[in-house]
This record gives sequence, structure tokens and C-alpha cells, in this order.
Amino acid sequence: MASSNLDNLVKIGHLKLETPAQSEIDGLMNGARARMKDADHTVLSLESRFDLCYGAAHSLSLAALRWHGYRPDNRYAVFQSLVHTTQLTSAQVRVLSDAHSRRNRIAYEGAEEVSQTLIDSMMKVTKELLLQVEKLGPITAKKS
Repeated sequence: MASSNLDNLVKIGHLKLETPAQSEIDGLMNGARARMKDADHTVLSLESRFDLCYGAAHSLSLAALRWHGYRPDNRYAVFQSLVHTTQLTSAQVRVLSDAHSRRNRIAYEGAEEVSQTLIDSMMKVTKELLLQVEKLGPITAKKS
């Protein structure tokens, strides 16, 4: 199921096959947890909280992709792959894809308003994503 869809992304150059490393996945997960905790600090600016939550979502998405034995060629591919690497719904993935687009507009086109509603939506999906990636378990438990 997932591998055939992800293999299609390999064929078009968006992903590369690479043996996963548990230490890399653990590092991505630990970093995501720390960013999520920091993103909850309301004393920080909305922009900082957005960056932290986006970073956590990206790290978790990358961890899921790496668990399946793939490495992305670009940042967006980790979000594009989520429907194949986790049980997130298309609507949940859209929240993170939209956050990625907004992050690019902020980084490359200048300031854009970030709202509490956006951060709340991102945090909700990122918390679910954390649960999904935790359910994958260690690489040794991976079923081929």
C-alpha cells in the first residue's frame, strides 16, 4: 500500500530510498517534542510559536517517512507523503501543507500575519501526528 505510492514519488525524484536509522528517528521525535512544548508558551510571539510548531510537524513528518525507508528531496515531500506514512486524514494533512506554504511566503516574500487560530489548528494536527509516529514503534518492529 504505502510503499507503491511512495515508490512512485521515488520514480519522479521527490523521494530517495534509504535505510532508516533509529537514532535519526529518535532525534527527530525528541526535537519535535521540545518544539511542541515551546510552541505552547503563550509569552512567545505568534510568529515564534508558528515557527516552532511548523518545525515540530516537519520533524515528525520526516520521522514517519524515514521509518518507512525514504528520504525526501525537498521539504514539501514530507507533508505530501503523510497520507502514505501515517493515518492522518487528508484534511489534517492539508493543515500542515497550508502551514508549509505559509512558512514559505513568510520566509521568501516577507511578513504575513499569523493567527492564534492557525497555531491552534497546527498544534492539534501535530499532536495527532506525534501519536501516529509513536504508534509506528521502533524500526526493529517494522513489518515489511
